[in-house]
Amino acid sequence: MIFTKRLWAILFLTIGLMTVLVSQARELPAVQDGDIIFHTSRSAQSLAIQQATGSRYSHMGIIVLRDGKPYVFEAVSTVKYTPLAAWIDRGEKKHFVVKRLKNSKQMMTPSAQLKIRQQAKTFAGKPYDMQFSWSDEKLYCSELVWKIYDRALGIQIGKLQKVREFNFGAPAVQKKLNERYGTQIPWDESVISPKAMFESPLLVTVIAN
Repeated sequence: MIFTKRLWAILFLTIGLMTVLVSQARELPAVQDGDIIFHTSRSAQSLAIQQATGSRYSHMGIIVLRDGKPYVFEAVSTVKYTPLAAWIDRGEKKHFVVKRLKNSKQMMTPSAQLKIRQQAKTFAGKPYDMQFSWSDEKLYCSELVWKIYDRALGIQIGKLQKVREFNFGAPAVQKKLNERYGTQIPWDESVISPKAMFESPLLVTVIAN
């Protein structure tokens, strides 16, 4: 009798766990290869990025499906694949926005999606670029996504700017400038910001949660 009760307890626990897992899977947004996802990071540099660029969103990545499961290909400590659910949990209040090419039905063919996945692989494992340079040796989040689209499909999402065009008046921004560059600020370096990509007329919002 005791053994039977234990079996029932294990069975109920197993069913409960499966229900939770299925529920979590259902809660994931319906995304596809090439979607671009934004959130407000809780990293130490998030506030400085927001103030310098005038953007609510300080971090972004590109959706890549692997074995049918959604990942965010992103530049953090390194360039890597992060499960979508984990990436969402990392953002401020778990809020995120997903954008997609306006003409995605025509542009995002299986061939185009394959090119995006292949281009992403060439950047995997590269270190994060703390100084926001425009080389491929190190990469920051928006640079990574911009270059994947540019090189895979010849599409440039968002206008490149020079460092000098951003707002450097806020104390948080001044602090990060001093930490990263000292007095050697690369004013003429090309930069792509999350805001420039978020506001690109080539994209349309498909999910805002």
